[in-house]
Amino acid sequence: MQQVQLVNVKASLKGQGNDVYYLDDLNINVSPLQQWVLLGANGAGKSAVAAAIAGFAKIEKGQYENSFERIALVSPDSQKQLLAAELTKDQDDIIDGVTPSSTVYELIIAGRDEQQLDSDLQQQLISLFDFSDKLSKAFRDLSTGETRKLMLIQAIIGRPDLLVLDEPFDGLDVMAMAGLNQLLAELSKTTTLIFVLNRLTEIPDFVDHYAYVKEGHVTEQLAKPTAEQRDDLLKLLHLTHTQLQIPEADIDHQAPPLTDSMLVRLNNASVSYGGEAIFEKLNWQINQGEHWQLTGKNGSGKTCLLNLITGDNPQCYNNDIKVFGYQRGSGESIWQIKQHIGYISNALHMDYRVSITALNTVVSGFYDSIGLYQKATDKQLAIAKQWLALLGLSDKQSSSFSQLSFGDQRLLLIARAMVKHPNLLILDEPCLGLDEANRQRVLLLIEKICAAGTSTVVYVNHHASDKIAGINNYLEMADFTKKAP
Repeated sequence: MQQVQLVNVKASLKGQGNDVYYLDDLNINVSPLQQWVLLGANGAGKSAVAAAIAGFAKIEKGQYENSFERIALVSPDSQKQLLAAELTKDQDDIIDGVTPSSTVYELIIAGRDEQQLDSDLQQQLISLFDFSDKLSKAFRDLSTGETRKLMLIQAIIGRPDLLVLDEPFDGLDVMAMAGLNQLLAELSKTTTLIFVLNRLTEIPDFVDHYAYVKEGHVTEQLAKPTAEQRDDLLKLLHLTHTQLQIPEADIDHQAPPLTDSMLVRLNNASVSYGGEAIFEKLNWQINQGEHWQLTGKNGSGKTCLLNLITGDNPQCYNNDIKVFGYQRGSGESIWQIKQHIGYISNALHMDYRVSITALNTVVSGFYDSIGLYQKATDKQLAIAKQWLALLGLSDKQSSSFSQLSFGDQRLLLIARAMVKHPNLLILDEPCLGLDEANRQRVLLLIEKICAAGTSTVVYVNHHASDKIAGINNYLEMADFTKKAP
């Protein structure tokens, strides 16, 4: 009989650089067609436990048996690894003078005999994720959500008998989430599924086994729990606005005051890659105190648009854009722009690969740097510690950023974006990877920032439940995308 069994297992998983994450005294048994969800707070070790179950950990001690033949894992870590591998390939190919980056289709069929692939399943997945026109696209041109879709296609197309999905819905647009849910319900009839989920509302109805993870241990397991047992396991931390106090600004090191209430203006902006328009004829003005939410499906250009504002997309110089009083391309430096911006995005999270402490990660927000290369003042250190306390990370201030869980890293990058009380706070899917308690905490924090009026907020998310009170302006990217004939 196919099963995964871990008995008193001590295991290690390699992280970024030389970092190693250890699990100890891990016990769990997964049998065929059991459908599991691993729950726990950020930093509890859910992702590490899932990777160990799937066979991606080095077993140091104990008994590990895995008789599943085809195993697939989709996780934030595996997404990072794919991005890093393709980035290395891009750099090598540019040096060699050849066309860089794999295509989407090459990555879908990588390592497989194309003749043996299930063509019906392949077409179903491509249709489900709206990938028909993206198969010949270079991997580097995919959005974060599209990259997640690609990894799901890669995993499912091989018809695994054990499929481990670590936050599979994160970064997906609403239609993709609904379609994936339906597909997974069908797969559950023939495939053993293990989920790592932070949003309790995303637990599929067919899940029949719950495991609670704390400090790298599976502390509680429930098979086909009653509603009362499930509620006991899913108790949430409830916060109120009065419990959240935004730390003060460092008034000694602030950006020069702005003389115009208009922060950003884009006039007839367009972006295209390889002759294909991402969006076009976009007019948008952001004034101080006007909070905005960007909406649109994966690949519609939300992050691309934000990168025009921050200067991280070189096409900002081909467009009529004014930011913080500077006309783009008029000789302004990138730092004259970034001093007014606090920013978190999936790309920034993937790029933040330096091994500095949690405390210094927050402090780096004062200097708009990835890593910290200047000596922080005593006041900046004190403010950064207040942010760590606010987000429940005081006990991790000396921990290396790269050793922390994805969710804890996300919280640090949120604090980094907010720490200097920027004129413009850009939050591109900030709650990705956060557990229920921390998601609630961050949403309330954003609401308080909107109400305080010191920062103007631009917000991106795909979840209706993550609506922010105080954001009343919406920009729908579909309005600036060419409609199919």
